[in-house]
Formats: sequence, C-alpha cells, structure tokens
Amino acid sequence: MALKNKFGKIGVLMGGPSSEREISLKSGKTVYESLKAGGIDAVCIDIKTSDSEENIRLIKSYNIDCAFLALHGRFGEDGQIQKLLDGLNMPYTGSGASASKLAMDKVASRVIFKENGLNVPAYNVVDRSSYNIKWRKQNKRFKFPLVVKPVTNGSSIGLSIIDRREDLDKAMDLAFGFDERIIIEDYIEGREVTVGILDGKPLPVVEIIPKKRFFDYEAKYLSGMTDYAVPAELKPSIAAKVQEAGLSAHRLLGCHGSSRVDIILNKENMPFILEVNTIPGLTATSLLPKAARAAGIEFASLCLKLIELAYEKAQSKQ
Repeated sequence: MALKNKFGKIGVLMGGPSSEREISLKSGKTVYESLKAGGIDAVCIDIKTSDSEENIRLIKSYNIDCAFLALHGRFGEDGQIQKLLDGLNMPYTGSGASASKLAMDKVASRVIFKENGLNVPAYNVVDRSSYNIKWRKQNKRFKFPLVVKPVTNGSSIGLSIIDRREDLDKAMDLAFGFDERIIIEDYIEGREVTVGILDGKPLPVVEIIPKKRFFDYEAKYLSGMTDYAVPAELKPSIAAKVQEAGLSAHRLLGCHGSSRVDIILNKENMPFILEVNTIPGLTATSLLPKAARAAGIEFASLCLKLIELAYEKAQSKQ
C-alpha cells in the first residue's frame, strides 16, 4: 500500500507502431509484471498508432499518474510520445523530447559526439532522393567491409555488414526499407561493448559476444544466440575509459534517467560510439538489466528507480 500511495497509478506504455513493436510488448509486459509483483498499481497501455489525438484520448482514459515508457523505435524513442506527455503535464520515465529525438537520429548525435572529441566510425549519409544509378556508379571509393543501416531505427533492424561491393545495393535497399536516410560506415573490427547509464552514473561494462557475425535482431532476442560477459573482462583503466565515453555521450545529448550506449572497442582499445538508446530493452535478455544486476540492482529496484527519476524530472520542470 505504501508504494501505491508513493507512486500513484503507473501506466506502462508499450507496443507502438514501429518495427520494434513486438520487442516493446515484451519489455512492457516484463515491467508491468515486476511492478504488480511489487505492489504497484500498474496498467498496460498498448500504443497502436502514431496519431497524437487518439493516443491522448487513450492515455487519459486510464487516469494514470505517471507513464513508464517501454516503447522502442519510432513514436517511442524519437521524442514524439515525450512531447505528447509533456503537453499533458504527465511525468514519464527516461529522457525528454529533445534528447530522445537527438539520440534516435544517428547522424545528428554523431555530429555532436565528433564536435566534443568522442570517436565515431567514419561514415557517409545517403538520402533516398539522391540515391540513383549515377550515384552508384560514382561512388567506388568505399573500402570493405562496411556497415549499412537506417539512420533512425533500432534493434539492428535493416542493418547489414558487407564484404563485397556487389552486395552494397542489396544492403542499401534493405536499409531504405526502414528510413529515408541511411548510413554507410566503416566496419571497425574489435569488441562490442555497451554501457548502461542510470541516474547519471555508468553501470558495469557489458561485452556482447554474438555467435553470429554481429549482434543482429536474432542474436539480440533469441535465447542462446549470444554470450555476455557481465562485467566485461577489461583492464580497469580500459573499462573506465569505456564508461567515461558512454557517460559523455549520454550527457552530451541531454539524456535523463537511463540510457544504454553501444560502443565498439577497437584493437587499440579506443572506444567508438555507435549510438545511444534512450529506452533500452527491458526483456529477460536485455542488457541494461544485466548491467544493473552486476551493480547489485535487481530488476524490480531498477523499475522503481526509473519511476522515482521520472517524478524528479517532472518536479524540476515546475
């Protein structure tokens, strides 16, 4: 009863209209079950459209006090739902609208990272409107392997790693299936690590060791497809360097509450920022909960902490 009085009624927003809907539903269900088990008055709210007016009516109908955002991808991490909730004066977990929009846009965020001395892979941005046969013929300068991915998608959806020029068109077409702009970037050989940020502090570094070539959608969400080192087996000085880079990326975008920063540690142990996830996955196999657990924070406590931070953020705006 004490927690119900403290937090009020929590609406777990999940689903969404993006390509990451199914993962979002899993995250939301996991959060909801944890909150209910802990005595929180919680409800599931399935977001099915990006129509603002329809979502406002839906959210109001539940009469909630705070929104726990378990939405991934578009209309979840891109600032749209955050802007809507700001308009309702509704506390919500995670980053605000501006930081969410920046983090979702891999190009806009990388410009900020580079300007502030963080390493990012060398990349080119291709717009669908300028992508044609002439462009393909002119651009012979790429060195392989390359990574091709949408600018604003998550869960590695639409991402390819290619070794041959003849595979470039197919990879670009796949990425264009998810966004009007795509990134073609240098493939950096090294260790794939991630840094969770919670309440302005970095959690232990997690190393991702996929059994496939890279940490794609299947490797992320199918049990047994990936091994994890939690915490990563790194020299303390290198782990600290990775944590510092992750925290810097989080702060530079103005993120709040929690995030997860994906990084490649190259052969010289230099961290290269790939992206910042403002609403990290919260499923059984998700990385932020693994990192939190390594720091002694169980899943239920993590969820409660995020709600506390949501209320703190709302009070700071007043």
